[in-house]
Amino acid sequence: MATCKSCNALMSSLVLLLSCVLRCTVAVQTDAQAMMYLSQFGYLSPSMKNPNSGHIMSEETMARALMEFQSFVGLNLTGHLDDETLHYMSMPRCGVRDKVGFATDSRSRRYALQGSRWRVKDLTYKISKYPKLLGKSETDSEIRKAFDVWSDVTPLTFTHKKSGQVHIEIRFEKGEHGDGDPFDGPGGTLAHAFFPVYGGDAHFDDSEKWSIGSFKGTNLFQVAAHEFGHSLGLSHSDVRSALMAPFYRGYNPSFNLDSDDVEAIQALYGASTSGESDNDDDSTSQGSGKKTTTQEPPGTEGSDAELCTDTKVNALFNSAAGETFVFKGDYYWKLTDDGLAQGFPKSIAGTWSGLPGNIDAAFTYKNGKTYFFKGTKYWKYTDTTMDDGYPKDISDGFAGIPDNVDAALVWSGNGKIYFFKGSKFWKFDPMQKPPVKSTYPKPISNWDGIPDNIDAVLHYTNGYTYFFKDENYYRFNDRTFAVDTADPPFPRNAGYWWFGCRAENKGHRQEVTAAPSILRPTWMEVRRDHKGNQNTDVGDLIMDAAV
Repeated sequence: MATCKSCNALMSSLVLLLSCVLRCTVAVQTDAQAMMYLSQFGYLSPSMKNPNSGHIMSEETMARALMEFQSFVGLNLTGHLDDETLHYMSMPRCGVRDKVGFATDSRSRRYALQGSRWRVKDLTYKISKYPKLLGKSETDSEIRKAFDVWSDVTPLTFTHKKSGQVHIEIRFEKGEHGDGDPFDGPGGTLAHAFFPVYGGDAHFDDSEKWSIGSFKGTNLFQVAAHEFGHSLGLSHSDVRSALMAPFYRGYNPSFNLDSDDVEAIQALYGASTSGESDNDDDSTSQGSGKKTTTQEPPGTEGSDAELCTDTKVNALFNSAAGETFVFKGDYYWKLTDDGLAQGFPKSIAGTWSGLPGNIDAAFTYKNGKTYFFKGTKYWKYTDTTMDDGYPKDISDGFAGIPDNVDAALVWSGNGKIYFFKGSKFWKFDPMQKPPVKSTYPKPISNWDGIPDNIDAVLHYTNGYTYFFKDENYYRFNDRTFAVDTADPPFPRNAGYWWFGCRAENKGHRQEVTAAPSILRPTWMEVRRDHKGNQNTDVGDLIMDAAV
């Protein structure tokens, strides 16, 4: 637990000292907590957040991550969990990762740009869920002031709407609230926001005691102004005085944007001048006078258009190096935690020599090998090099598995390989003979809420399993063995939520042909459907996971 004495040693102003007294409530104290923290905020692989990942980390990797964090916050580079490092890890902060996007070349300007921006200058927003302890009118006023921070130094305008479609949606939520990044109660993570490529929405932890013009509680205006910086495309800055620094520093009655913040936002949108059109060329920064490369939200134009025109994909898989790839036709894209990587799509055959396009399924096994399936054949690769003797018949290497599968994955619950085709699925265990039990195939309906005839499946680094069908996806909770309940409900549009296609609907697709329990499953419906189907495999899966 950080003490007021340690806060006083690190922060000289009375404002920051009072903030520490009132707000240092969530402490990082153990190696495991530090590992989770470093993973959550971008210094270690996201798989470290999943305790069931089985990922083994060396002391050198942990020390390197600690030094990167220490460097970012301006501490001595010890590589150890010393008192100052633990103090900063225990400070209330923004929930967005620190290591996102790219920084400037100038040593005097330390801001970072995430890589996407809005293509229009007149943006709209609405507050769809208000805080419990603040009135609507005063909340509206503070949110308006927070947007004014950015409109004062750019050509951007922000219009508050009460309903309908908007660019930025604002919600005050507690705990799990539908985006897979639950809040943690008072202290810790205060809020988080999505970059423009993901819609720009901002969520605030309603467990916090939000305040206005007071040293008590958490100042809504300052936190909101920070989050809206992310909504506009800014990453965290390592300049301590910048608004876009990740840590909450307490109420400042004489708040002003730091020059670092101004340089950053003007690198994306230019300075506040009159007579600018919405179609101006933003390739040159008006803030720093330097040429700045900015990445468009995928799907607006350029090489990502094909993926956004038709978001139905052939396969998704994680490589042995932890990278996530999307295969469609003869091309592939690389996914990062923050969107589609630059420089894609690329030719599948150009990277995985000898591999055809339009594959059916792919996964990487525990041996580090990646397996691709198409028709009656399968291929095995070490990284991007095909192993000798391939392709082979599926019937030879995966006895009991049918040809022309729809999807495959190594499931986190038990480490076994699952194949899906039509309305059935098979479990393949290479350690047993025969590798497929006589009780298979079984109905896909055993995976509660998942439809038949899926296109792809992926166990992602956040611990969830994602099923893709046509233009939509389902987030499957491996612990409850059911599709997650969330708002907007699943299925959701993959183009918007996964690939950053701005023309797509950001929420639930009502026109999807599916049963009502799949369109908007409640917990009771999930449990009722679970009891009603022939889900004899659930006990088998749980037993396997425990072995």
